[in-house]
Amino acid sequence: MSVESNKEIIRRWIEEGWNCGNLDIADELYSVDFAAEPMMEGEAQLRGIEAIKEQVREMRVAFPDLHFTVEHLIAEGDTVVGAFHIEGTHHGQLWGMPPTGKRVSFRVIDIWRFRGGKIAERPLAVADFLRALQQVGVVPRLR
Repeated sequence: MSVESNKEIIRRWIEEGWNCGNLDIADELYSVDFAAEPMMEGEAQLRGIEAIKEQVREMRVAFPDLHFTVEHLIAEGDTVVGAFHIEGTHHGQLWGMPPTGKRVSFRVIDIWRFRGGKIAERPLAVADFLRALQQVGVVPRLR
């Protein structure tokens, strides 16, 4: 697959999977042995397509209007790096936090590796969860 094909797969996943909640698309786009490093301390490594689907489900329950905007996609060889702006309203429980009804806006940077035309690995994901937690009032804002 070309780097442009890999970038298009990421675009499809963001739009159809994250933004529209069509998790069946993961079966087409992800390798069956997909693995992802944890995004937060204490979180388990994601393994398999069902694990990535569950991650999306949890976030979409917590933020039913969740929306990713692709800011950058950079590809070289079998690797794609994406930067995204994420917005949503906290209407469901997440990480033990009850819903606050507050709007969040934060950024995420992900790195994906492809194998055989499918997403095989996410070796790094960095999210500005501190900003999101401050916006819902769980963590005080710095002055």
